Amino acid sequence: QVQLVESGGGLVQPGGSLRLSCAPSGRIISFYVMGWYRQVPGKQRELVARITSGSTMRYADSVKGRFTISRVNGKNTVYLQMTSLKPEDTSVYYCYGERDSVAYWGQGTQVTVSS
Repeated sequence: QVQLVESGGGLVQPGGSLRLSCAPSGRIISFYVMGWYRQVPGKQRELVARITSGSTMRYADSVKGRFTISRVNGKNTVYLQMTSLKPEDTSVYYCYGERDSVAYWGQGTQVTVSS
């Protein structure tokens, strides 16, 4: 069974930084795309950032210039460096990996931006 495990969430003040990490456990496969989504209660899950194995990146407009996604292909790990955090970034952040049009999701990690 393929599992993705997130870490690094928590409480941070506005303007602060956090780094999320995602690593596989269980059966290890190579993902073509890895990335991060986020979701708040009552709203649709939205893309935050994604990166291909060739390092092509895509960001949501709301996080451009503040968040940076990176990955280590050999370890199938993906990171999200978040800076200049705003209260509206508060959400559950989900890691995902995609291979052969199949998406695999982590359990999510809570990020709360509040003073």
